[in-house]
Amino acid sequence: MTLPVERVTAGDRAYAVLLDEIQAGDLPAGTVLGEVEQSVRLGVSRTPMREALRRLIADGLVVQQSPRVTVVAGLDAADIRELFEIRRALEETSARLAADRGDAELFAALAAEFARVDLGRPEGRDAYYSLIARFDAAIDEAIANDYITAALRTVRTHLVRVRRMARDKPLRLAASAAEHRTIAEALAARDGDLAAHATHVHLHNALTGILESLNEGQK
Repeated sequence: MTLPVERVTAGDRAYAVLLDEIQAGDLPAGTVLGEVEQSVRLGVSRTPMREALRRLIADGLVVQQSPRVTVVAGLDAADIRELFEIRRALEETSARLAADRGDAELFAALAAEFARVDLGRPEGRDAYYSLIARFDAAIDEAIANDYITAALRTVRTHLVRVRRMARDKPLRLAASAAEHRTIAEALAARDGDLAAHATHVHLHNALTGILESLNEGQK
């Protein structure tokens, strides 16, 4: 049996490029995304560009200021706090479910990886962020709840942008790795209460660190 090949459309490509540029900060908040100009720049027609912009608006990354003016959405401290409110609700619930439903051996292996991370080199930090992505994916698979996973996907879309706005701090990164290890160990032990509590502590510390970085950047 031959499986159908998923076709990547021009709208998909335009969306992916604009998403990456917004998350990377290449298109900062307030940047006007003119339909004609962006179509020419990305080499697509106006119809797929409209599709891409509609998707970005649905993501909350772009806002329609008027019928003819579309801009990259702002992201301030209040927005980040609101983002973490929904993140806390989703991730603490996910931790409880993953502790009950997940593969204990897999989470034990991930905990061991968090214990070995090398944050002293750029490639080590890149590997750490990749490990976090694998950890998140393992939790998503464990909970097997499409509604929670879809909501978290939207949150993570914004989190990429938030993390790039904040500056790396060696002490915070080391603490974050230890916090992820504690969560993974709790999941491996199937202790849902501990996993949810450790997740709560991690998110509190992450939010505090991000807001401190933003304040420092504004001085």
